[in-house]
Amino acid sequence: MEFQDIIYTKEEGIATITLNRPQALNALTPTMQQEWIAAIEDASHDDEVRVLVVTGAGRAFCAGMDLRHQSERGAGHFTPILSGQSGAESISLSPFQIMQHMRENIHGLAHKLADLDKPFIGAINGAAVGGGMDFASMCDIRIASEKAKFGMAYVRMGMIPAGGGCYYLPRIVGIAKACELIWTGRMIDAEEALRIGYVSKVVPHDELEAATKELATQLAKGPSVAIRLAKRLIYRCLDLDLVRALEDHQTALLIAQSTEDAKEGPLAFIEKREPIFKGR
Repeated sequence: MEFQDIIYTKEEGIATITLNRPQALNALTPTMQQEWIAAIEDASHDDEVRVLVVTGAGRAFCAGMDLRHQSERGAGHFTPILSGQSGAESISLSPFQIMQHMRENIHGLAHKLADLDKPFIGAINGAAVGGGMDFASMCDIRIASEKAKFGMAYVRMGMIPAGGGCYYLPRIVGIAKACELIWTGRMIDAEEALRIGYVSKVVPHDELEAATKELATQLAKGPSVAIRLAKRLIYRCLDLDLVRALEDHQTALLIAQSTEDAKEGPLAFIEKREPIFKGR
């Protein structure tokens, strides 16, 4: 598949999605979202891919949807302006059409990422605002450039998070901080994002790519079956009681113990060498 609004590459077990509309601060379009979904599907089904990375081209990670609202059209009308490469196209949508659009694009992307059991790393190179912050929140781990900024800007337009922000953000930073960020819409810089636990690491801007590759490479060389099982457990256990969680741990442990990697790890330890995991 040829891509228009993203760049998709694969190298040494690492697949990278680069949002590629720098002239529009990587504002989301339906085309970009469908291409993002296609790339996730490819990475999910490619056994050679062990880690997926997302970043942005230019000076922003993602400015969210390029939407302008006609505030006086009434409850039955909503006119988003979806930015294309050659300008903005006005599309008048009914509430049903808006819901369908969200299911196919924004929610479709969220569902694909929820099904992805491989590590998903966000290399946040610049501003992640509105939907851009929602999508950053869908990453398992976020590494930020010192130039990164984050903001749940929906409230400034009299709106609420559309991309699952009320689901993801409280799970990352806690309810009180999520309420503050969503209700005020204020921007936070990379250092504050680090302090509240939203990002795992902040690095100089010029070192973001190298820092992300270092982590991605480490994970790609790891025991992929164990890593994927652990990711499933982490997210499933958020919604399980202790009894069910421990039962799921037991099942996953039996699977992990049956792999060649589970034999290689202890053997390498005894032989005082780095393990060579094969993902099986």
